[in-house]
Amino acid sequence: MHNILRIDLNEKLYLRDPQGTDLGRRLVAESVLLIDKIGFEQFTFKKLAQRMESTEASLYRYFENKHKLLVYLVSWHWAWLRYQIRFHTHNVPDARERLRLILGILTRAHQDDPVTTQLDEAALYRIVVHEASKSYLTRDVDGDNREGLFREYKQLAAGIVTVVQEINPAYPYPHALVSTLLESARKQLFFAQHLPSLTDAITGDGVENTLQAFLTQVAFATLA
Repeated sequence: MHNILRIDLNEKLYLRDPQGTDLGRRLVAESVLLIDKIGFEQFTFKKLAQRMESTEASLYRYFENKHKLLVYLVSWHWAWLRYQIRFHTHNVPDARERLRLILGILTRAHQDDPVTTQLDEAALYRIVVHEASKSYLTRDVDGDNREGLFREYKQLAAGIVTVVQEINPAYPYPHALVSTLLESARKQLFFAQHLPSLTDAITGDGVENTLQAFLTQVAFATLA
């Protein structure tokens, strides 16, 4: 497999690091495709094992249950976004320009990156849009949080918060602004695709530009 990008995630998300073996990497890649196809509610390790021509027992060596797998996949997406942001902004001295670049990355998150061949980022993003809330809207959210299962999302947000604070150190709500931008980036795309009366973005080739313009207007008008 070529162009394998390794992203280190919280060890409590898995029983065995799936990035460490061919079977584990196939598990992650194929689970993305299967969940994207049938949805998380219909997804089972039995169906995944059949798709992979493997056994359920071999897959359970990597993940305790499908909820942990979902949190792992969503965390991979957040870590991937953070990697892209750091890569594209580390040589940009102006904080305002960095924020513009960040908002562009967020609005292009639904595209597959041809550079990485081990995972379909477009399919993963569709999972994030449709299923991410199920990773934390649970009765165990506080316990999961104490175990650091949402670390990657928090790290992504924290990095953007530092940019916001650099632009306007006096702004009193940087964390609320950043979480709003992150959630809006994916929810507005979902609305454009499924509930168009709730957004001004129209699904199609121009949806990215519309979403980026909206997020940019919200961010910079707020920080002015």
